[in-house]
Amino acid sequence: MTAKDSPPSQDIIQHYQQADEDSRLQTGWFHLEFERTKELILRHLAPAPAVLLDVGGGSGPYAAWLASLGYEAHLIDPVRKHVDQALNRSTRQQRPIASMRLGDARKLEQSDSSVDAVLLLGPLYHLTERADRGACLKETFRVLRRGGVVFAAAISRYASLLDSLAHGFFDLPDFAPILEHDLRDGQHRNTTGKPEYFTTAYFHRPDELVSELSAAGFTLQEVAGIEGPGWLARDFDRLWAKPDERERLLQCARKVEHEPALLGASSHIMAIGKK
Repeated sequence: MTAKDSPPSQDIIQHYQQADEDSRLQTGWFHLEFERTKELILRHLAPAPAVLLDVGGGSGPYAAWLASLGYEAHLIDPVRKHVDQALNRSTRQQRPIASMRLGDARKLEQSDSSVDAVLLLGPLYHLTERADRGACLKETFRVLRRGGVVFAAAISRYASLLDSLAHGFFDLPDFAPILEHDLRDGQHRNTTGKPEYFTTAYFHRPDELVSELSAAGFTLQEVAGIEGPGWLARDFDRLWAKPDERERLLQCARKVEHEPALLGASSHIMAIGKK
């Protein structure tokens, strides 16, 4: 079975069937992830109306946002629950998502040179083999028009270490082998049944993410820490609830977004590439 033919990992599908991904970006430090991801997208995105493909778009928070701005946003995801949630989200806004369907990031249905931008805000960390990630990026390159842009997000190799230290589960015996595996080779495996330990994933070093985009033919435009270290704030909810402190968190993330010494301290990293 080739990389393009292999099905999505069933534990990943099961995790998202159980987890409330639809509300995640509206809780805790994920607010910072959402706002900063939108900032980085708008920094490089062509003006509306342009055609966008949100690959692994989940329940549609980004596709719906972009549709509301006048973009023709199409969403694919391997989880039926997410596609249904995206449809529900889309029906509640004046400008709907253009289409929502089940799909595989490694085998896109779109024709060659047919879209202006592709969002990969999840596939690269759920495709745990480099060959699969390469297939995803090559498919992305194929469907993009010349000058089109890919927004590729990855989870930092060091995210689970920092998360466990900041949020109080570093010393739990069942987490120790997961963390050891993460730090050794980036292969995150949760065998505990605890959804808070996430699901099957690959955690990138920043240079690996850049290398994978380059290997697929993209010209790197930017690599940035999405949250910076702000996601580790001990009292994040209190700070985010205050408009002035919220803006300070965002400003600090912007100030250090390109600092090489801090890229790995961001929970998520984004690389932007152009065809």
